[in-house]
Amino acid sequence: MRAITRPLPAAVLIGLVAQALFTIRLGTPSTLMFDEVHYVPAARAIMALSHPLNTEHPLLGKTLIAAGIALFGDNAIGWRALSTVAGTATVLGVYGILWRLFGSVRTAATGAVLTIVNGTVFVQARIGMLDGFMAALVVGAVAAMLWGMRERAIVWWTTGSVMLGLAIGVKWAAAPYVAYAGAAFLLLKWRRPDRWPGLSLIPALAILCLASATAYLLTFAPAFFYADRPLTLSTLLPFQSAMYVQQTQVLGAHTYQSDWWSWPLLLRPIWYLYEPADGAQRGVLMVGNPAVMWGGLVALAACGRTFIRERYPHLGGVTALWFGSYAVWAIIPKSLGFFYYYYLPSIWLSVAIAAACHRFAHGRLKDWDETLLIVAGGTFAYFYPIMAAMPLAAADSFRRWTWFDGWV
Repeated sequence: MRAITRPLPAAVLIGLVAQALFTIRLGTPSTLMFDEVHYVPAARAIMALSHPLNTEHPLLGKTLIAAGIALFGDNAIGWRALSTVAGTATVLGVYGILWRLFGSVRTAATGAVLTIVNGTVFVQARIGMLDGFMAALVVGAVAAMLWGMRERAIVWWTTGSVMLGLAIGVKWAAAPYVAYAGAAFLLLKWRRPDRWPGLSLIPALAILCLASATAYLLTFAPAFFYADRPLTLSTLLPFQSAMYVQQTQVLGAHTYQSDWWSWPLLLRPIWYLYEPADGAQRGVLMVGNPAVMWGGLVALAACGRTFIRERYPHLGGVTALWFGSYAVWAIIPKSLGFFYYYYLPSIWLSVAIAAACHRFAHGRLKDWDETLLIVAGGTFAYFYPIMAAMPLAAADSFRRWTWFDGWV
C-alpha cells in the first residue's frame, strides 16, 4: 500500500481504474448514437480516402475514430475505443497538473478520481465524438507546459504547443488556449523570471505559434489523398474559410439546445440515447455529476476569493482555467448551444475542488476531500445505469433520474 502514496504508482493505478471503467460494456449500444451518426461515416470516408465528409470540423478527431475502426473493426468497440483512451489521458492529465502545482499525491489523486466519476467525462469517454479527443489534448498541453516551468522548458513547451495545435485539429474550440498559453507565459515570466528556465519570451511565443500552426495543418494530410475532391496546397487555406462559414451558419431550433449561462447549473443535459437497443430499453444521459458540477462552483468561488486576498498564484491559475474555457462560449458566434460544449470547463471543476481541498482541508476540515469523494462516488453510482446504457425496466424509467423538468 505504501507504493500508491508515491506519484507514479498512484498515477498508474488511477489510469488502470479509469480505463477499465470506461471500457466495460463499451459495445452497448451496438448501434450509432447521437453525433456518432456524423463522425463515424466521416471516419469511414477517411479510412477509404474517398471524399470529404463532415467538413465543418477539422480531420484529426475523425482520423482517430478511423484508427479505432482499423484496430477493432467497424463496430461499436471500434467507433469508441480510442475515446476511452482519451478519457483516461484526460484523467491522468488532471493528475499531472495537480501534482505539478501542489506536489501532493493526495491532491492529485482527489482531482483525478473526481474526473473519473464526473458524468461528463464518463459519457464522452464512451462515445465516438470529437470533444473527448480535444479535451485530452488540451489538458495534456496544460500539464506539459506546467512541467516545463521548472525543467526542460523548451522540450515541454514545444510538446504543449504541438498538443494545442492537434487539439485545434480536432475542434476549433481549442483555439483560445493558444492565446491563453501565450498570455500565461508572459504574465508568469514577468513575475517569476526563473520559470521556464532557458526560455525567453520571443522564442517561447515563436515556438507556440509555429509548432501549434504546423501541427494543426498536418492534421489535414489525409484529405490530400482523397479520390474525390482532394485538398491541395492552394485550396488548404480557402478550406478554412469554408469551415468557418459552416461553423457560424444559423441553424434551426434543436430539442436539446441550451444557453451557455445554463450549463453550470445543469438545467438542460442531453440524452445521447433513449430507445430500445440490444433487446432492452436503454438510455445515455450526458449529465455532470452534481457533486462535482455544483461543488466545483463553490470551490471556484473559494479559490478566486483566496487568490484575490492572498495572491496565491496556483489558486488564481486554477480559477482562470475554468473562466477562460467557459467564458469564451459567451462570445463564440454559434447560433445554437448544447450542454456538451461545457465538457472542457467541467473538467477544470475537478481541478478546482482538489485545489480548494489542498488549501482549506486542514484541522476540523481535514477529511473534506474524502467526504466529497464518497458523495461523488455515490452520485456516480446512482446515475450509472443511464450513463452506461444499462437495461431499464420500462419506457418511462427515465423519470427515476430526471431531477428537473429540463432533464426530460
